[in-house]
Amino acid sequence: QVQLVESGGGLVQTGGSLRLSCAASGRTFSSYAMGWFRQTPGQERDLVAAVSENGAKTRYADSVKGRFTISRDDAKNTMYLQMNSLKPEDTAVYYCATRSSRSWLGVFVKTSDYDYWGQGTQVTVSS
Repeated sequence: QVQLVESGGGLVQTGGSLRLSCAASGRTFSSYAMGWFRQTPGQERDLVAAVSENGAKTRYADSVKGRFTISRDDAKNTMYLQMNSLKPEDTAVYYCATRSSRSWLGVFVKTSDYDYWGQGTQVTVSS
């Protein structure tokens, strides 16, 4: 059974940084594409960043380009989201996700592309 556990969220001031982690278990971590999404109350869950199963390809939402960096450490079964220059509009619950099927070098941007989700971690950026 695939399990994803996010950590690293919290309260930070505008301009600060946080690093989110997503620890995976239950299967071979390196074989599947992954992504970070975020959601605010009453809104849809939107892509923040996504990474291919070998880490070679990434995709970012326009709103976070140049500020956030997605990465993965397959030896540790962990994916990261480094968030710099945080803004109040980055406040949301952040979720990590992975797929149930392999796709070499594929990067996926829709929630419907993903089959497994973590429980989410709250990020709050104060102005």
